[in-house]
This record gives sequence, structure tokens and C-alpha cells, in this order.
Amino acid sequence: MSSSHTPSGPTPGSVAAHARGSYDLVLKGGTVVLPDATVQTDVYVRDGLIAAIGGQADAGRTIDCTGLTILPGVIDTQVHFREPGAEANEDLETGSRAAVLGGVTGVFEMPNTRPPTSTPEAVAYKLSRAKHRMWCDHAFYVGATVDNADECGELEKLPGTAGIKVFMGSSTGNLLISEDDMLERVLRSGMRRVAIHAEDETRLKERMDYRVEGDPSSHPVWRDDETALRATTRALHLARKTGRRVHILHITTPAELELISAHRDIASCELTPQHLTLAGEDAYPRLGTLAQMNPPIRSGAHRDGLWHWVSQGMPDIIGSDHAPHALSAKEKPYPASPSGMPGVQTLLPLMLDHVANNRLTLRRLVDMTSAGPQRLFGLVRKGRIAVGYDADFSIVDLKSRWTMEQSWMASRCGWSPFAGQTVTGRPVGTIIRGNQVMWEGTLADKALGEPLRFDATDRPQAAR
Repeated sequence: MSSSHTPSGPTPGSVAAHARGSYDLVLKGGTVVLPDATVQTDVYVRDGLIAAIGGQADAGRTIDCTGLTILPGVIDTQVHFREPGAEANEDLETGSRAAVLGGVTGVFEMPNTRPPTSTPEAVAYKLSRAKHRMWCDHAFYVGATVDNADECGELEKLPGTAGIKVFMGSSTGNLLISEDDMLERVLRSGMRRVAIHAEDETRLKERMDYRVEGDPSSHPVWRDDETALRATTRALHLARKTGRRVHILHITTPAELELISAHRDIASCELTPQHLTLAGEDAYPRLGTLAQMNPPIRSGAHRDGLWHWVSQGMPDIIGSDHAPHALSAKEKPYPASPSGMPGVQTLLPLMLDHVANNRLTLRRLVDMTSAGPQRLFGLVRKGRIAVGYDADFSIVDLKSRWTMEQSWMASRCGWSPFAGQTVTGRPVGTIIRGNQVMWEGTLADKALGEPLRFDATDRPQAAR
């Protein structure tokens, strides 16, 4: 993966202002995806913010982006980094390292840790563990529980939180919100958009006998279309009843997207790269339990149906649902094998490959990975290349055809369902708030990730 696009000046590391320059950094000669156009121009950075687009000026440091494309920083709004409680699979450092190697500048991390992230103390604990260890900017979801359902409105206001996450199915302990009365209580407490894992727990329990020992292809038979559609229907009904906006995660069925299309005033939704890339007919024979996740990889017809709705402008966001498990656990015979796969590092390469194959446009991809997260969740100074916004950039080579070898993967779990896959489109550099965090697979000297800021929790800084 060699490249001639080498930054000038000290590499890699944070950018410091140069005495002779009016700007700290210039990205020179790249093709820049702006909110209203895609143009070849220079982007100037000062004090971690985008300071100018175009023009000629001095800068303390130059990164030559000739032949490269500069995207707004990619934000992965669904990752599970397993810390605390399951660090043998992943932790905040290794997961975020994988993120920046894949061109991701920010993540929303999920609450199903041990103990769960469901109290102010748990959020503070995660933020403290992330400091000086996470490579990318980050926020943590608070998990709705049977104990905190009426306090969610206060919990969602905590700095560094992405909002409230609800598991309608596929969780354990008090993180499971399977009954409508409890979900209604959660939705009535607070104002921010609520993220929902929509699988119907009652139907899952009723259909457990559909699991076939040793046959992971029975996973989508057990967790069938109706399991997802029933939960999504219930969530939309309660969202309408309470007037609360909801965000349905990892949609797997075209029927759900059709249903959500009639409720766009209260509902947004997410797709994953794996559901847009894998088809069960091939994935289960080839990958076995490595293809097992919740909700499941379904048929090629399902995958094609999801792409139809992408062409209709429906899905709002692409999130990886990065959910690693140790290979030793994944290799257990189904259904003893856990569900979930790594994906934060392969999100951008997979989606760039779909762009190369004309499944979607680059601008649509940017909307679903940068502008969409900002718009839906009220991120402060993120999601677009515009003056005054954070200098977050995912710099890519759209023409590079390469193979995602396992040796490139940074997740502690040590495997990927996409290892060995050849794609077109490669992350070359990751810049976060003007700091060059990754270039050509080489990381900076230290992790500089900071908590993400949201309109709902942010108080503008007073002048000093």
C-alpha cells in the first residue's frame, strides 16, 4: 500500500502553529467534498478548525493531497468497544485504533458493557478511561434499563453522551426493554433521539427451536423478518404516541424501510456495510459463525432490497455495528457461538468499493457517514468541510485497488469476515481537529481523541 502522497514536515503527530505561517496546516491539491460541490482546492487549518477553503497562503505544514479525495471526517455511530468487562475481545484503545486506521474520526460507543453504561458514574468512568487512550473523538450511549427508565431525560444531558440506547431484544439483565409499557416510559423521559435495537424478544423466545445445532444458516430463520418488523412497528407506534424521535439501528429488511418511510417525521434509520455487502447464501457456507450477528445477515434478495431503498434516499446513516468477539468463542458450534463481528475499520473501504461499483454516489456516502450523523444527533462543529468546523478529514484514494489483509486489521479479536477481500478505495489519512492521527497506515505518537459535543449537552464557551 505504498503511495507517493507523503506529508511534508514532521510526521505523524499533532500540528503546531509555525511562526512564519498564518495557518497551521494546509491540505494541498486534493479533491475536496464540500457541502455544495466537489472541487480541487486547498484547505487551511488554524487552531484545530477549518480556517479557509481555497486561496493562497502560508502554512506551518503542508500535506500534499494531489490525486487524493478529502472527505469530511467519517463518524461511525454504532460501535461496541467492550470496555469495561470484555477487554479480551476489544477495548477503547484497540477499537479506536482500528477506527482511525480505517479513516474514521469519531464513534458513538454502545452501553452493553460489564457493568452496563446506565448511570452517571458509568459514563464518567468510561470518559476517564478514554482520556489519552482513544485515538478518535467519541461519545458514549447510556443504556435504558428497568431501573433508569424515568431518569433517561437527565441521563441524556450528560456531557459526552450520544443519547439513550434501547435494546428491545438480544440483551440480558436490566438492559432489556422488551415490554411496551417500559419502552413508553423511556420515550416519555427526555427529548433527544433514542437509538433502538428492534428485534421482538417475545418472538425470539417463541422461535428458539428454529435454531439448528451446528448450522449458522438457521440464524436468520430463527430471527426472521417478522421478528424485526414487529419490533420496528411497535417502536414507531410508541414514538408516534409519545411524540419522541427514534432511530432504528441496523435495518435488515426492505419491509422495515418501507414502513419507516411513512414515519419520517419521527423516525430515522441505519444500515450496516455488512448487510449491504454479504448475502446469506454465500456468507454462511463460506464464513460459518463468523457471519453470525444480530439482526442477522439475510438473503441476497434482502440485500438487494436494502440497496433499492438506498436509491430512494431512505436510510440516514451507515454504522458498522462493530461488535468483536474472540475467535475461540466464534468458532464454537452454532448456537453456542456469540453474535457480532468487527467492522469499524472496514466500514469506509467497503462503502468506497460500493461507490466504485456505482451502487451509490460519493456525496450520498458522505451524507450517510458525516452530514447525516451531525444532522440527526446535533453534533457540534462536525460533519462537513466548512469554515469554523473542526478540521476532521478522512483522506482517501478512490482509485486504489487493494486487499484488506488480516495483518492490516487492528481489532484485538484478530479476525474479520472481510479479511482477504479486494476493494477499490482506500483510506490514506485520518486528521482529527487538525491533528494527523494516521497516514498510510502509520499512527501518531499518541492518542488525542476527545469527547464529542452535542447541541443538547454543550454549553458554548464564554469569552476569556
